[in-house]
Amino acid sequence: MDSSQRKWLFISVGFSLLVLVIILFFTINENTLTYIKEINPLFLLLAFLTHVLTMCFWAWRIQKMTGSLGYRIGFFYCLNLVFANLLAAAVTPAQAGGEPVRVHELYKADVPLGDATAIVIMERVLDGVILAALAAFAMVVLTDQWKSLGAVSEVMVFVTWIFVAGSIFLFYLAVRRPDTVKRICKRCTISLTKKWENKRVEKFIARADREIDNFQNTTIRFVHTARNGLLWGLLFTLLYWVSEIVTASLILVGLGQPPLILESFVIQLILAILMMMPLTPGSSGIAEVGATTMYALFIPASIVGIFVVIWRFVLYYFNIALGILSSIIIVRREAGKTDKPPVS
Repeated sequence: MDSSQRKWLFISVGFSLLVLVIILFFTINENTLTYIKEINPLFLLLAFLTHVLTMCFWAWRIQKMTGSLGYRIGFFYCLNLVFANLLAAAVTPAQAGGEPVRVHELYKADVPLGDATAIVIMERVLDGVILAALAAFAMVVLTDQWKSLGAVSEVMVFVTWIFVAGSIFLFYLAVRRPDTVKRICKRCTISLTKKWENKRVEKFIARADREIDNFQNTTIRFVHTARNGLLWGLLFTLLYWVSEIVTASLILVGLGQPPLILESFVIQLILAILMMMPLTPGSSGIAEVGATTMYALFIPASIVGIFVVIWRFVLYYFNIALGILSSIIIVRREAGKTDKPPVS
């Protein structure tokens, strides 16, 4: 991890901790100790294990989508790839830093850069599709739970559809209008590389054009000959988000509270959409305040702060720990020059 990454990690974690301290200050009272005595550590452990299972669903999604294009990558390599992505995602707005890490690790596994990029972008598209579908399902079936959250829920639904529409439009341009994307890429490259030598700029543009073509070809393969990769991707994306949503209910039960399965389903959908917006590094502060505000409508104020701390620890700080561990593994791998991952 370089100095810039460390700086943003400290900023992200520091801001998150500051917000959590403020939340605890305003929510802890004389009744908090009574609730703490009712904590069931078994369910808290189960929440951690469920979150790890969530990461496994992500790894299986990458493995299946990559396999449908003819590349064989072992599950544990994919899992380590996912863990490595978590650290970068924790220090960048909208968790966007994780995408380059996944592309890089797929490239190190002998997946061409264009194919790796197509896989990672397709993951984002599938995330948007599943979140939109879950939001639509919740709007139709869980009407009372949406209404209980007020106007914020309606705003989040519109944001979801805008996000999905934007993703589909960019996806359409990359597949059906690659020349347009190439022109935009060329203009951006020229404006950002004015101090480069002409030969270097031309070489970069030529490589970008090749990768755009590779991306288009790979995407067409996904739609036609590798459709099973998309189907597996949709399945594991659905399992990923359902598992992530269930984690919050397990934490609630561990704190002696009702699971609030339906309410938590809606709240976690809203939080997932919020955390995809490029607002703060790793969505620090946004996630904590959003969870506190909405869960306070359903659980006692005395325990809501403790819940948010544990929830954030499982889904954020634990991710950072996994990311650091994975980064160490990758550094040792690179130092040993073991470029090709084991196939299993």
